[in-house]
Amino acid sequence: MSNTPKLTLGPLLFNWPVEQVTEFYGRIAKLAPVDTVCLGEVVCPKREPLLGGTLAEAAGTLADAGKEIVWSSYGLIADEKELAATRDLIESFDGLVEANDITALPLLQGRPHAIGPLVNVYNEGTLQWLVRRGAMRICLAPELPREAISRLAESAGGAELEVQVFGRMPLALSARCYHARAHGLHKDGCQYVCDKDPDGMPVDTLDGEHFLAVNGIQTLSHSIVDLSAEIDELLEMGITRFRLSPHKVDMVAIAHVWRDLLDGKRDLPRARRIIEAVAAFAPPSNGYFHGRPGAAVV
Repeated sequence: MSNTPKLTLGPLLFNWPVEQVTEFYGRIAKLAPVDTVCLGEVVCPKREPLLGGTLAEAAGTLADAGKEIVWSSYGLIADEKELAATRDLIESFDGLVEANDITALPLLQGRPHAIGPLVNVYNEGTLQWLVRRGAMRICLAPELPREAISRLAESAGGAELEVQVFGRMPLALSARCYHARAHGLHKDGCQYVCDKDPDGMPVDTLDGEHFLAVNGIQTLSHSIVDLSAEIDELLEMGITRFRLSPHKVDMVAIAHVWRDLLDGKRDLPRARRIIEAVAAFAPPSNGYFHGRPGAAVV
C-alpha cells in the first residue's frame, strides 16, 4: 500500500438534474486532481432510476481520465427490493464497492471492499473485524475526535483509513423523508422535491439559528467541515486518504486546494480563504476533530 496521500471525491448525496450531473463529472474527469471518485446513489433508492445511466456513463469518462472508480451502496437498506439491488450492484461491478450499510457486508464476504462513513467504526475491535472480512479502505465517521482517529490509525492493520475533510457531514438516515414532509407530501408520492435544495434544505431552531440540513431521508450538518488546518496532524497519524464531499460549488477549485496542501504547498491562509469563498453557502467547522461540538471552529 502506498503512503502517498490521495484525494477521494465522495458520492453525490443530492438530487441534481441529469444535465448538471453529466457536466459535473465531465469537469471532474478533465480538471480535478482527485485519485478516486465514488459513484452511486447512497441516500434514496427512489432516485437511482433518475441517474443510473448517467452515472454509468460518468464512470466510463472518469476511468478514461485515470480516476479509480468506487461504487457506493445504499446507506439504508430497508427491504428485500433494496437488498436485491445491492446484490446486483456487487455482482455486476468488478471494482471496489463501498458498503454504507452493514447489511451489505455478507454480500461482500470474500472480496476486497471499502467501508463508507455511514458505517460506525468507533473502536479498534470493529475496525479489525472489518479488515479481517476484507475491508481494505475505511472512511471514518465525521464525528470522531483526533484521539479516536489516531488510535484507529494505529490498529488499521494495513487497511487505508480515509477522513472527510470537506463538505457537509453525513450524520444520520431515517425511514422518513424530511423533504416530503416539509412540503406536505408523503414519502411514496414525494415528487422528488429534494431537487429544490441542491446542497440540502436548511433547518433552523425555533430561535432562528442555523442548525442542520436535510436531504431527503438524510440529516447533514449545517456547517461544512474544513480540516485544512489539521492536515499535518492527520498525515502524521497515518491517514493517507482525504475525502471531499460534492456540493454545487466549484469542486475543481476545492480539489486543487487540497491537492496543493497534500503535495506540501502549505499556504494555509490562502487555502482557507479559497475554501470559504467557494463554499460560502455555509460556515466552516472543525469541532468534532478537536472534541468539541461539531459546528465549532477551533
